[in-house]
Amino acid sequence: MPEPLTVPSALTAQVERLIPSARLGRLGRLRRGLEKEGLRVDATGHIAQTPHPHALGSKLTHPHITTDYSESLLEYITPVYSQPGEALCFLSDLHTFTYHHLQNEWIWPGSMPSRLSGNDSVPIADYGSSNVGTMKHVYRKGLDMRYGRIMQAIAGVHYNVSLPDDMWHALRELEKATNIPFNDYRSTRYFGMIRHFRRHSWLLLYLFGASPAIDKSFLPQGKVPEKLQSLSDDTYFAPYATTLRMSDLGYQNKVQSQLKICFNSLSNYVNTLRHAISSPWPDYEKMGVNVDGEWRQLNANILQIENEYYSDIRPKRVAKHNETPSQALEARGVEYIEVRCLDLNPFDPLGVTEDQMRFVDTFLMWCLLSDSPWISDEECDRLDDNRRWVVERGRDPELTLINHGETTSVREWGEQIFAEMGEVARLLDAVEEGSPHADALANLEPRLADPSLTPSAQVLERLKANGGSLSDLMLSLAKEQAEQLKAEPMQRSREALLAQLIETSHQQQHDIEAADKETFEEFLQVYFTKARESRAMSALPSEVRQ
Repeated sequence: MPEPLTVPSALTAQVERLIPSARLGRLGRLRRGLEKEGLRVDATGHIAQTPHPHALGSKLTHPHITTDYSESLLEYITPVYSQPGEALCFLSDLHTFTYHHLQNEWIWPGSMPSRLSGNDSVPIADYGSSNVGTMKHVYRKGLDMRYGRIMQAIAGVHYNVSLPDDMWHALRELEKATNIPFNDYRSTRYFGMIRHFRRHSWLLLYLFGASPAIDKSFLPQGKVPEKLQSLSDDTYFAPYATTLRMSDLGYQNKVQSQLKICFNSLSNYVNTLRHAISSPWPDYEKMGVNVDGEWRQLNANILQIENEYYSDIRPKRVAKHNETPSQALEARGVEYIEVRCLDLNPFDPLGVTEDQMRFVDTFLMWCLLSDSPWISDEECDRLDDNRRWVVERGRDPELTLINHGETTSVREWGEQIFAEMGEVARLLDAVEEGSPHADALANLEPRLADPSLTPSAQVLERLKANGGSLSDLMLSLAKEQAEQLKAEPMQRSREALLAQLIETSHQQQHDIEAADKETFEEFLQVYFTKARESRAMSALPSEVRQ
């Protein structure tokens, strides 16, 4: 008989002390917003070569419909909501509205790209002639120079979560930390959450990974990694993989590995990024920056801008005008967390489900309430190993991970995490009708004992039953989901809002372009001069501190 699972007493004690306040409505609900990407494709399953539809508004200024790297890579951004269902409703309306304006094109439901025809078949997004629009375009040209365009066509869901201030105040009082400035306390605890997340993010990759296969056009001819096998004329797969999107086939920057960001403190995180956007890299210098009047990249540094740094989770703060993301963090602390390791769920028209959102909420709250010491360089490497093993072999029954120096199976470690998360679900459900967080755990836990229930296994099962072509399967799903989404009624007020934003966003882009008075080179010089400035709280005048 296996030993019964135990929950750390400190975790249980924290939950018990918070539940009475939660039941009285004094803590509030978590707040979250979604960013969901999806490639536009044509009737044959190839990446669309058409421009971003003018009828969807300006991708530079539209608050909810834009593009990511490519002109063909739609990105939807929802407002922040305290109920997951409201965010999903808004996301659904964005899809429906888009389909009212697409002609003979579909939104690809998978994370790995559709059929490609080489690097140049991925069109770089064009944001117009303004300095800020040109900067976005040149930044993407730099990504092409450094990594190629193909990996930039990968799509996913970014999940943004923040805790209400009332909950932070309650935690600070419980820990007798009221002598610590609020923003400092909140940032320190958010970084603890991030470290615990990094120690255990492999579980999200196992439970929600849905990209065990790729179209052969994704790889250069003759360069097939040993971990991949041929499934059909146009598809490779890895038998036990969960998310090839998060593997070394996906968005990776080997130069960035030297940065060793393990999220031990806000100052370390910010200073490391500032060093990276200020330090030239020889290979990038050889590529050139502005060659005969053609901008190839924003600069030749390790990172062109901070957003080039890739991580499966990021601390975030909404930046003000003329402020970089790091400066916003320095000045006012961490505001919310962005989870970036979630594949699109190809079997759901929105790419993400409410169960998944409830699970991630519970997981993040568990990460916050759990003990989370600093991560050493040695542990950082071990965490990367666990993550890589689950990405490439997560459903392998022989796979073992390293937990505090000891080997354990995915199932054993996962069941322990679920047991601890059960305590946190009680806290989150104290402000809900019913038990949606506990229900989400109950619905997802069977995937630990039965890997065939995971999305990655279900994708492979569908592939093997239907000829083995990933692109054919995804195109079929895309067309089915399009019909479903087109039939969905939209909220009238939201339909009116989105219709109004078409004209408004185009006018805003025109106004930005007309207001530019400096050259692009002058604009960049001012931007990077300001980007190197510290905005640490201690460096700010007292009247501008918050």
